[in-house]
Amino acid sequence: MKSTKDTDVSFFKVLKNAKRILKNPLPFHHENFEKYGNIFKIHLGFGKTVLFTRDASFAKHMLQKNHRKYYKSELQTKDLAKYIGEGLLTANGEKWLKQRRLIQPAFHKKKLETIVITIKDVVIEELSRIVPGKTVNIFPLMNDLAFKVVAKSLFSYTDTGDTISRLQYITETAQKTLIKEIRQPYKRWWFNLSGKIKSTLQLTQEARDILNALIEERRKSNKSYDDLLDMLLESRYEDGSAMDNEQLIDEILILFTAGHETTSNALTFTLFLLALHPKIQDKAYNEASITKDDDVSPIEQINKYQYVKQCIEEAMRLYPPAYFSDRVAIEDDSYDTLELPKGSMILISFFEIHRHKELWKNPEAFDPDRFAPHVDKKEYSDKYFPFGAGPRMCIGNNFAMYEMILAVSEIVRKYEIKTTFDAIEIKPLITLKPQNALLTFTPR
Repeated sequence: MKSTKDTDVSFFKVLKNAKRILKNPLPFHHENFEKYGNIFKIHLGFGKTVLFTRDASFAKHMLQKNHRKYYKSELQTKDLAKYIGEGLLTANGEKWLKQRRLIQPAFHKKKLETIVITIKDVVIEELSRIVPGKTVNIFPLMNDLAFKVVAKSLFSYTDTGDTISRLQYITETAQKTLIKEIRQPYKRWWFNLSGKIKSTLQLTQEARDILNALIEERRKSNKSYDDLLDMLLESRYEDGSAMDNEQLIDEILILFTAGHETTSNALTFTLFLLALHPKIQDKAYNEASITKDDDVSPIEQINKYQYVKQCIEEAMRLYPPAYFSDRVAIEDDSYDTLELPKGSMILISFFEIHRHKELWKNPEAFDPDRFAPHVDKKEYSDKYFPFGAGPRMCIGNNFAMYEMILAVSEIVRKYEIKTTFDAIEIKPLITLKPQNALLTFTPR
């Protein structure tokens, strides 16, 4: 491994590439990885530096093997937290551990079985909006679907009008503001002075007020809904106390942001890839068409859709919705020949790890057979991070997979998906978003 002095990217080079980094930083990252190897250092000015890595073993070291020496950085614990609160995604240390222990049972597979019926109902309702034979950008529909699945699963919310749309708008506006802060840290003084940050914070307070009203309404109700909000309200800390409204709102905002964003992205990428690969789509159709809705329960259906699941897993390899993560060393550490003093900030590129030519055979190819049942999971588990890894692995991974399997199987059973494009455009924000996902759905 080279010393980091041999792999430094100057602040001048960052400024020179500022416009393209703001639009899409991935090509800039890739160029540096190809030039310097699996680890390089970027200078951000004011003495700040960040290590970028696509070393899968280094990622496992930080996320799993030596996770106690690393916290999430201020990008999440401060910058993101100011918009969505301090919950599972943004908390560190004892606060995070306390919340994880409290919330984990609500996302147990057995608990989710009661919610799967709700998920399927929303999926069928939303997919009825597909206009056969018309070329459409499928992302907005997938975005609405994922948001409403979270809303209905969280608090059995049936309003399809202004409230849900308003929460969506606020969530997306906060993300756009945050991405500018992250990619242009040298302009934060202007974002504050211009009132951009203040106006976004006012919007997020509006979202908190909406959610607080919903929670209060539920607390006063004697009715049981068997949804995630019921489970969260019934959850108790070790001392027997429950979450207060502020903490509940933090967790709900995080579930909305993380739960719908990543899922809508992954669904769109999966559908687009199936359109680009008709033979793979036909194989998914053959599997989905065998199982009839009336024959088995939704959870049994999910278990039968093995190849559909593989298509989604492969789509998340090529286009991981959570395409990066970051960590800060909270004490001195080392990896291989690399010394990591306390305070070192590291950004892990899952996008690069998932496409690393030394880790994957034909890494650019869409090949769902990489995840076939006969393939030993050890062949890919150390280099595949669609939901992160270690103790902080995404708590909603099963929920997301259930939703995506039901949605993709439902679509391929009913429609043949086509596109006139030969590639997918991407827009990396907080999550990896698809752009101009124009598809045509022809009834089978």
